[in-house]
Formats: sequence, structure tokens, C-alpha cells
Amino acid sequence: MALAVTTPDGPFSSGFDSIYLMPDALPELAWQDIDLRTQFLGKWLDCPLLINALTGGTEASGRINRTLASMASRFGMGMAVGSMTIALEDPSTIESFAGVREVNRDGVIIANCSAYLNADQVCRLVDMVAADGLQLHFNVAQELAMAEGDRDFRGAVENIARIIDDCPVPVIAKEVGFGFTREAAQKLFQAGIRIIDNGGSGGTNFVAIESQRGGNFDRDMFGWGIPTVASLAEIVSLQLPLQIIATGGVRSALDVAKAIAMGADLAGMTGWFVQRMQPGHDLAQQISSLLYQLKAVFLMCGAHDCASMQTKPLVILGPTAEWLRARGIDPSSWSSGRYRALV
Repeated sequence: MALAVTTPDGPFSSGFDSIYLMPDALPELAWQDIDLRTQFLGKWLDCPLLINALTGGTEASGRINRTLASMASRFGMGMAVGSMTIALEDPSTIESFAGVREVNRDGVIIANCSAYLNADQVCRLVDMVAADGLQLHFNVAQELAMAEGDRDFRGAVENIARIIDDCPVPVIAKEVGFGFTREAAQKLFQAGIRIIDNGGSGGTNFVAIESQRGGNFDRDMFGWGIPTVASLAEIVSLQLPLQIIATGGVRSALDVAKAIAMGADLAGMTGWFVQRMQPGHDLAQQISSLLYQLKAVFLMCGAHDCASMQTKPLVILGPTAEWLRARGIDPSSWSSGRYRALV
């Protein structure tokens, strides 16, 4: 986690700076009309935010997870724990994950592990935290960057299908920061996935982090991946019956609103929480401010809830518009003409 705090985002933008929401100077709404609630994994969240997978496995990370679980409970956000694979190998680490359910008894908690574990193993991890959902993470670039990482990525699609058949909770496919393309999303859908966390580039850079640990990739590889907004557009353009979590460089209430407007159901944030857990920050106050600003953006757009935000006009400019054109993606084809892609 220390490297995650000190390693800068990027090096390229997540793409949110290419997206513009249209102000509504006559919203005909009052503050009390704005409802940020959304339904996810069979429960209601008070806002469309997920504290995304961060840490676990040590006493210190257990304290971090408990703090985040407390904030998730207090503010009605979802929460995913970090990779739980270590808990299968070392039972002494289980409490660093299980503590989140002790703190947040009724909220949305998501287990997390490699997509290459077997179905029996992932079911054990789900039970450890009484999870409402399971994230299967995909991190080929990170593994190849790690000196000790995996080198064999065969059999993923078949394994995902087996896990979905046996897992007692919904399964989420999660990229860790390099972005799912529409081709990858199509494969995941065919394997049975119905929730995708796109995990695009522009936020925490795990290639850069592994480089500092003596990894195999140098600085020339730091730009691997596709921006979060481009990845989100690719997945939405498929028009499949998916729930989508937009993750990767989501750093403000405005970014969250833009992600929702583009078609995401939730926005996942990790780095934002990492930075605000450092000494000198009042995490609860910072979250309150974030949610106030998110509600304000909804009102300023004339959107009374998340579904309404997804009908509001926006303008796509610059690199994201170029990306859509290069990939042959017409935003109007998935959104009844409410998008305009401009150069």
C-alpha cells in the first residue's frame, strides 16, 4: 500500500477530462429531490460508489479494511476487499478480510481473488467474508511485470464458467488497471459474466508499482492499457445486459457523475481513499464532501437520480472522441442520440 500512495497516477489520463456534462440552468429540482441511491447485488446503496479492492493479509491491512468497512457502512457504499488468495495459504490472514463483515454487517461486501482459482477455493473465500458478490481479477500485465508472477493464462474462460456455476453469489469480472476492451467484455459475457468492473488506465499503475519492486518492465511500459473512459465506452457500446462499474483514476465527484452519465451503474474508487487515509486527513469529512459535491452535480445537470443522469446530454471531445472514431464506435447508437462526439 505504501507504493500505491507514493506512485503517481498515469502516466496517461483516465479520459474523464475529455467528457463534458451539460449544465442545466433551469433544473426545476430542489436539493431534497436528489436521490443517489442505487441497487446492487440485491441491496440498496445510498450512493453509486464502491470502495474498490485495496488490501488484506496483514494486521495493518486488517485495520485499514475495518476502517474502510466502517465508512462503507456509515455512508451506504459498497466495498471490495483486496486479493484473498493468501487466506487460502495462511489461515492467520483470514481475520484481515473477515473483519469487514464484522464491522459492516448489512452492507455490500465483495470478495476478491484471481480468475484462475478453482470453484471450491473461491466459494471458501466468499464464505470467509459472507460476501454478496465475488470479484475475479484479471491482471496479465501486472503478473508479467512481477519477477515472481504467473506466465500461464490459459483456460480462463472455461474456469470462469465453472466458477459461475458453483459460486453462490454473483461473479464480477474486474480488470486491475489496464482496461477491458469490447472484445474481452464479449468473451466474459459469453462465459456468463453479467457484472464488469472495467478497471481502466489513468489511475493506480501496477506496472509502475512492480517496477519499483524490481519487476521485469521498465518505464517504457508504464503506458500499457487503455484509458478508463475509452474502456467504459467500449463496454457500453456492446449494449449487453450488463451492470458496469467504472474504475481507474476516478478522483472526484465530477468523475463519478461523468461515469454514470456514460452508462456505468457504479464508480469504483481506490486511490482516492488511499490518499485520504494518510495522517492529517479526516476521512469521514472528506467522504461527506465528496457526496455533497456528487449530489450538487446531479442537481446542476437536472438529474434527480442515477437513471435520470444517464439520459442527460454530454459532449465527448479530444482523445476520447478520436478513440471512438478509430474503433468505429458511434455513441449515439447506444444512447438514443444523447451523446455528441466532437473533435
